[in-house]
Amino acid sequence: MGRTTQAVIVMALLATQIGCYSTTRPPRIGSNAPDFTLQDTDRKVTLSQFRGQVVVLNFWATWCPPCVEETPSLVQMQQRLKDKGIVVMAVSIDIDDGAYHRFLQDYHVNMVTVRDPAQQTPTLYGTHGWPETYIVDRTGVLRRKVIGPVDWNSPEITEFLTKL
Repeated sequence: MGRTTQAVIVMALLATQIGCYSTTRPPRIGSNAPDFTLQDTDRKVTLSQFRGQVVVLNFWATWCPPCVEETPSLVQMQQRLKDKGIVVMAVSIDIDDGAYHRFLQDYHVNMVTVRDPAQQTPTLYGTHGWPETYIVDRTGVLRRKVIGPVDWNSPEITEFLTKL
């Protein structure tokens, strides 16, 4: 194996260890989460109304295959951990209200969801890919950013969320 191939392998291994943050921390981690209020045809939701709870703020869309893949584990995690003060707040960027409501029904989504077709909230957080999730602690501070779908029922994630 040549040096170039070895260097590529080492860089790939390091990249898997670094995770989604690359070599720098995402902006705003460790600072107050930007507050927002969204109102769609079903409800009005303000992030700060969940102060005192850990918020899993998930940006998603019905037409996004990784979002669809992730949804069942978010629903299950919400059900398992809601008594521990952990709430999922899912912000959909769907333009089609009908597709959004069909998705909620088809996937038995029982977490706090609201639609933001203008994408004002994802823009506020600097989100441009889906799914993307922010973990907000009980005092309203951003603690983690997760890019892409994850298994929200993994022991590591459960431990992290319950210790916040």
